[in-house]
Amino acid sequence: MSHRRVEACDSWRPPPVPGHAPALLLRAGNPWGRSCPPCAFASLSVREGGAAAVKAEDVGEEKERTLAQVAAEVSGTKGKMPPVAQLLKHPLALLALVPSSVALFAAGAGAGAVAKTVTAPLDRVKLLMQTHSVRMAGESTKGIGFVQAMAEIGKEEGIKGYWKGNLPQVIRIIPYSAVQLFSYEVYKKVFRRKDGELTVFGRLAAGACAGMTSTLVTYPLDVLRLRLAVQSGHSTMSLVALNMLREEGLASFYGGLGPSLIGIAPYIAVNFCVFDLMKKSVPEKYKSRPETSLATALLSATFATLMCYPLDTVRRQMQMKGTPYNTIFDAIPGS
Repeated sequence: MSHRRVEACDSWRPPPVPGHAPALLLRAGNPWGRSCPPCAFASLSVREGGAAAVKAEDVGEEKERTLAQVAAEVSGTKGKMPPVAQLLKHPLALLALVPSSVALFAAGAGAGAVAKTVTAPLDRVKLLMQTHSVRMAGESTKGIGFVQAMAEIGKEEGIKGYWKGNLPQVIRIIPYSAVQLFSYEVYKKVFRRKDGELTVFGRLAAGACAGMTSTLVTYPLDVLRLRLAVQSGHSTMSLVALNMLREEGLASFYGGLGPSLIGIAPYIAVNFCVFDLMKKSVPEKYKSRPETSLATALLSATFATLMCYPLDTVRRQMQMKGTPYNTIFDAIPGS
C-alpha cells in the first residue's frame, strides 16, 4: 500500500538584486534605495512524495493559484459535484455540469424555435400563396398577392391567425436537428476516403443524406403544419392528425415527400458552393469579421432558396387535401 504525502510551503522574500543595479542605489541602505519600497515576492511550492510537483511565482500579488486550488488538483477532487449548500445559494451553477455539446444543441434548438415563431406570419402568407390554385380549384385561376393574403388572414382570423400552424413547426425543430446532427456524423464516416480524409464531394453527399434522413423522419409534422396553416376554421394539431388518418390514411402524412427529398440535395450543394465562392472572393482583411460571415451565409442561402423554390411549391401543393397531383410529374406542369 503506497502512501502519498503532500507538502506545501509559502515564503516571502525580497527579489534578487539585478546585476545592472545603479551604484547610487547600492550605496543606500536599501538595495533598491529609500525612495523605492521593496516589492513582495511570493513563492508557493507543493511537493508530492518529496518531489516538486507545482511551483507558482508571482511578483506583487497572489492571484493566480491558491493553496486550496493546488491541493484540490493534487488530490483529484476538482470537477466533482459542488456541495448542496453552494447549489442552494447559486442554483445556476448546475449549468456548468451540462456537456458543451448538449448546451450547443439546446441553444441552437431554442434559437431555431424563436426564429420560426418570429417569421411565422410571413411563412403562413407564403403557404397561402403557394397553395391558392389547389384551394380555389374551379373557383378562380388567378393567384393571390402578398398584400391580399396578409389582409385576408387579419380579416378572417385576427392577429392569432398569423401564427396558425406554428406549433408543429416549433415541435419539429428538436427532432429534425437531432437526427440531422447524428446522421451527418454517420454519413461522414461512410463517405470518408481510405486515408481518412473527407473531400468536398464527400461533405456535400454527407450533408445531403443527413438532410434527407431528418426530413424523412419529421415529414409528418411538416404536413400537419401545412394543413393547419391553410385550412379554414380553428382546429388543434391532434384533431387534424386524427381526421387525416381516418379519412385519407397513413399515406397522407407523406404527400409531397418526393420533391422534398429531391430538393434537399441541390439546395445543400448550391448553398455550400455559393458560400465557398463568396468567401474566397472577399478581401483578406474582411474575412475574419462576423458581419462578413453573416452576409455571406445570408446571400448563399437566399440564392439556394431561389434555385430550389419551384420544388418547394410542388411539395406544398401535393401536401394539400384533395390535391389533383399524384406524382411530381403531374404537379410540375400543373403548378
